[in-house]
Amino acid sequence: MNRQFFSVAIDGPAGAGKSTIARKAAASLGFVYVDTGAIYRTVACAALRSCADPSDRTSVEAILPNINIQLDWQEDGVQHMLLDGEDVTSEIRRPEVSGLASVVSAIPAVRQFLLDTQRNVAKTHNVIMDGRDIGTVVLPDADVKIYLSASAEVRAKRRWLELQERNRSDTYEEVLKDMQERDWRDMHREIAPLRQADDAIAVDTSALNLEESVSAIEKIIREKLTL
Repeated sequence: MNRQFFSVAIDGPAGAGKSTIARKAAASLGFVYVDTGAIYRTVACAALRSCADPSDRTSVEAILPNINIQLDWQEDGVQHMLLDGEDVTSEIRRPEVSGLASVVSAIPAVRQFLLDTQRNVAKTHNVIMDGRDIGTVVLPDADVKIYLSASAEVRAKRRWLELQERNRSDTYEEVLKDMQERDWRDMHREIAPLRQADDAIAVDTSALNLEESVSAIEKIIREKLTL
């Protein structure tokens, strides 16, 4: 390897467990876990603060030159998001911000704006980065590419059980329908659609629990990087 740092790209559909699995694998391997979703949430947060309409491309594009987004890993091991120097890690988890993250992420200018931010992290750290287009767009030269998936039915059941624990009234059928619709949107969006990179290793976790899934991912990374 000529590069000083290793990069691992994990892509896959919603509900496949990418974030949890990637975070645990990164901790075990001593890598930095990059939550790309948090980065888009930060743009949504900036839009709300600027009273920009997140659904209006022109309005969002206008604020981009004036915002500064940074990622910081502190002693707690959590990825902290800084917006113009202010830690907004908690604020970006508010429902109103979360709901707008997918809206702003569909804007081409936003994706281009954040490309260097994501790539620069991989130039200065050993990273595991997850998302929808990491191996195909963000880190096309990643040392390891993994496409993590599970059947829509399994993913919906996992999500439904999570909602049940929060005393939500959503039915399994509603969650499954939403999952299938989101899959279609992700795979057919105009910019950086979800797809498996040609050189990615496919991992289906339908029959695996969390520990088995993490173990499978770690095994691939260790073998590919000879760690």
